[in-house]
Amino acid sequence: MTAGANEVLFDSQKGVAPLGLIATESATELGDKINGYLMRWLVNEEENPDGFLIGSECPRFASGDGKGLIKSTVRGKDLFILVDVGNYNCKYKMFGRENSMSPDDHYQDLKRIIQAASGKAHRINVIMPILYGGRQHRRNFRESLDCACALQELESMGVSNIITFDAHDPRVHNAVPLMGFDNVMPSYQVLKAMFKCIPDFDIAPDKFMVISPDEGALNRNMYYASVLGVNMGMFYKRRDYSRIVNGRNPIVAHEYLGNSVEGLDVFIADDIISSGESMLDLAYALKDKKARRIFAYATYGLFTDGLEKFDKAYQDGYIDGVFGTNLTYRSPELLARPWFHEVDVSKYIAYFIAAINHDVSISTVIDPHQKIALLLEKMHQKKLENAQMA
Repeated sequence: MTAGANEVLFDSQKGVAPLGLIATESATELGDKINGYLMRWLVNEEENPDGFLIGSECPRFASGDGKGLIKSTVRGKDLFILVDVGNYNCKYKMFGRENSMSPDDHYQDLKRIIQAASGKAHRINVIMPILYGGRQHRRNFRESLDCACALQELESMGVSNIITFDAHDPRVHNAVPLMGFDNVMPSYQVLKAMFKCIPDFDIAPDKFMVISPDEGALNRNMYYASVLGVNMGMFYKRRDYSRIVNGRNPIVAHEYLGNSVEGLDVFIADDIISSGESMLDLAYALKDKKARRIFAYATYGLFTDGLEKFDKAYQDGYIDGVFGTNLTYRSPELLARPWFHEVDVSKYIAYFIAAINHDVSISTVIDPHQKIALLLEKMHQKKLENAQMA
């Protein structure tokens, strides 16, 4: 069956091994969506009504000790394990108290599932959208290197490939140079969602501009500016290196570099919205510079300090929309907010799984330039038709 007009043709008989998908408790919603796409492309639903999902769980004893359990055979399968280490909504009981699972807990459960496979799978692939320990990616003082150690540990356990999305620093792959590591950017999905959710979205250079929130996000924002053919500005964070607050040097000010944003719609892309203070500071600064509308995007919208600050910014007209993916847990409260727009990446992951399982090149999947060009052409034609009707 076809995966789409411009996608690879997948044949269920030509995979390197029978496909198996384990969605841990942290990623069941995303796993169900991915399984739905794979079923439509690779199997006859009447012959295999359950698709590729393999049941698993990680129960815990009252003392907090846990174990991994896989509920059906994985022998000879090309196994993909999906885990969301940022899902704080998963809970377990310990000594009668309920605890929210931390990234450390999710990572341990991932290792338990790998252990439960007992080396029987043909190949083990891990899909970890938020890279465990990814924010601690380099050593500046006497510090741990959590992400590098975790990658080496997974490699020693027999993991062949790791697929992650918008890694904080993809150079962490250097820790495991002989293991497959793909860092995926859902740029096409973001632009598609923006055209869908913003009725009068106009990317003309005299109406739209891309702003990088800091020097670390330059590459992703340069990509958006390049494919859209618009100008780009940037902020740099002036920090107080004499103090450490919550493990980081506090930001003193955001300084803007670039052309005037007066009267323009502005798009800011980053990997994570944690507390959201930095993103809101940028929105306030851009409004002071007379920007028209401000749209923010973060692959992972965590909102660790709650949603009230963004509610107020939206009500006061400082921010007009926030886009975030379904690669991590989103609370029902967040999904109900009028300013939040979800970017669905499940189909993209399904393409990735099917391509890896069939040992075909994933370069066309990783590089969405052609699909973005077709999307822009489609939007341009639609704009012309609307102008003629008017």
